[in-house]
Amino acid sequence: MTTTIALAGKGGVGKTTIAALVIKYLSRSMDGAILAIDADPSSNLNMVLGLDLEWTVGDIREDMLSQVQSSLTTGGAAMGSLPGGVSKREYLDYQIRTSISEGNHFDLIAMGRSEGPGCYCAVNHNLREVVDTLSKNYRYVVIDNEAGMEHLSRRTTRDVDHMLIVSDPTQRGLVAASRIASFRNELDIRIENAYLILNRAPKPVPAELQDQIDKLEIPLLGVLPNDSELTTYEFSGKPLVELEDSSPIYQEVAEFMSQLGL
Repeated sequence: MTTTIALAGKGGVGKTTIAALVIKYLSRSMDGAILAIDADPSSNLNMVLGLDLEWTVGDIREDMLSQVQSSLTTGGAAMGSLPGGVSKREYLDYQIRTSISEGNHFDLIAMGRSEGPGCYCAVNHNLREVVDTLSKNYRYVVIDNEAGMEHLSRRTTRDVDHMLIVSDPTQRGLVAASRIASFRNELDIRIENAYLILNRAPKPVPAELQDQIDKLEIPLLGVLPNDSELTTYEFSGKPLVELEDSSPIYQEVAEFMSQLGL
């Protein structure tokens, strides 16, 4: 059975950093393969995982549509099928599998850029099926989302076991977290558990901030500190999965992951 963990939150709160540390924890502490899905169009999860990224799902989608349109323009295959009689599903399945960046304990696929002005409904349906089928081969799937979550139900039909909503220690961050928490009930996928992660925050949490946290619809799972070693890694470009186990922020991530039963 696959356990799916998704991270959400407004831009700049540290979702990608935390996603990398969650993947580090799973690779060190749990058995089973891990699939990381970078669902942010900026596609930089590969950098914190130390993986190369040459081809995104968005690139594959655009290339396929270009081939279909070219075939129609030249009077080729009926219904916009691909040259050579290859079905769209077969093409997407092959291309996505070859686009996977492979690490020692985890693999990565990146969703890449958003849709352009063309018609994407049928393509996105096939993409969802391919990504979901691929995900079944992994024990854990970790999804690093863009600022919102509305794309989740367009890109996967998978249920999410744990949604980690990340905020910085500001009123604006908590307002965004509250909106995301309420929006999760409108998605076409089921989210079993949702939690708040407060990043770059002092301990104990200031009383005014704690009052706002207490008003949210989701429980506070963890408070992550500023970490000078993490800052050094960020500036140098060194993969965050190589962060020392003794790092304060990694220790906190390990603690809240254990609270999830992982």
